[in-house]
Amino acid sequence: MHPLLPSEDRWQSCSTSDPLPSGVGLTRRELLRRGLLCGTGALLANNLSLSALAAATNAVQPARPARASSVIQIWLWGGACHLDTFDPKPGIGSEYTGPLTGAIETSVSGLRIGELFPLLAKQAKHYSLVRSLTHGNNGHETAAYMVQTGRSTSDRSVFPSMGAVVSLFKGYDAGYQGLIPPYMVLTELQGRFSEAGFLGSRYKPFATGGDPARDPFGVEGVIAAGITETRQRDRRELLHRLNTLATAMPADPVLTASARAESQAYDLILGDAGKVFDATQEPDALRDRYGRNTFGQSCLMARRLVERGVPFITLNYKGWDTHKRHFEIMRTKLPELDRGLSALLQDLADRGLLDRTVVWCGGEFGRTPRVLWEAPWNGGRGHHGRVFSALLAGGGFKGGQVVGASDARGEDVADRPVHPADLIGSVYSLLGIDEDARLPHPEGLEVRAYPPALPGLKSRGRLHEIM
Repeated sequence: MHPLLPSEDRWQSCSTSDPLPSGVGLTRRELLRRGLLCGTGALLANNLSLSALAAATNAVQPARPARASSVIQIWLWGGACHLDTFDPKPGIGSEYTGPLTGAIETSVSGLRIGELFPLLAKQAKHYSLVRSLTHGNNGHETAAYMVQTGRSTSDRSVFPSMGAVVSLFKGYDAGYQGLIPPYMVLTELQGRFSEAGFLGSRYKPFATGGDPARDPFGVEGVIAAGITETRQRDRRELLHRLNTLATAMPADPVLTASARAESQAYDLILGDAGKVFDATQEPDALRDRYGRNTFGQSCLMARRLVERGVPFITLNYKGWDTHKRHFEIMRTKLPELDRGLSALLQDLADRGLLDRTVVWCGGEFGRTPRVLWEAPWNGGRGHHGRVFSALLAGGGFKGGQVVGASDARGEDVADRPVHPADLIGSVYSLLGIDEDARLPHPEGLEVRAYPPALPGLKSRGRLHEIM
């Protein structure tokens, strides 16, 4: 398997709703396997209960004072066009702008963004824009790997993504006590790279599955379709009655760890911990403000996870790889992004959470400034890694600022090139991850958590202008 393709080593859902065929018995071992090693039970056993899996603890270094405690990464999977979003170029001709010929003023004087972002325009005091991101790569897998890790694809090691690194330094090994895993993805993995890299499956994200716009939100391993809470409690009681082995061997460490995992799993399924996924607890007016769609309700869910102290949440927002029908798709995607992201920023600010939550919105690259009007694209945009944009807010990042610039047509960096390593290092700094922190490498190599600048790319380092 190519090292940048997704690993198959991920949690799979395990059906607990299928009845047993008549006359088929279960051994105690099989019953325990079904009850404890499926879905959420397996996840918690891996992350919380088995002390042997905490061997990486010695990799955690003393941290510098942190300004941020959580990150919400809105990943525009496929690459959004910078000219249509955060770096508009009105007046350069329809060859580049297509029908999106305008730009709108924001609440910050002199700062303009794409014309389909009227709600974000009102929130400009909360965010800054980076308009000079660059890595020069136009392949989805390699570009996504570079932006998520800050590393070169030429290295023989497969490095962990930012979320996995944060999970190492801010998750269970660092004293995180939450039952919700420290690295969450709403709602499915990106499928462009191996998120945990050489750190291994302990630091992979938990992908929720399901759709937060539906009630209930069918989180994999937590919500079982068609299974009532009463039936879940009855199943647990039956499991305990049949599990005479645990009663006969109360001091066995493996059974004790399994019992602890089961208790924690059921706290997610039946207790208060799992209620974080129940958006019906929110006022209807607030849910409407986010937008009653998968992205909008994912933004709301991310805010709820931040309230529970989850260190890293990725919203995997698909649909930006617009080689064809680009402007038709933008008429839907851009207003949806505008509504959900603006509501998230305001909601975090209103609750006093924005100061400690980094919000990063961007994808693996931009899209070609010149519209591909010719067949077979007929009005599409291609991949463009030479220059692209991102939005940064909260957690110590200043608002109302712009870092860097693209040239007049948005084709190349004109000022202050920013490499993904610069952005990632800036976020690590705000999270208080130590400058000299090391990653536990399986071959014993000395690897720093902070990614170095890539060779051949000029950069002025971290984003000190907005920190």
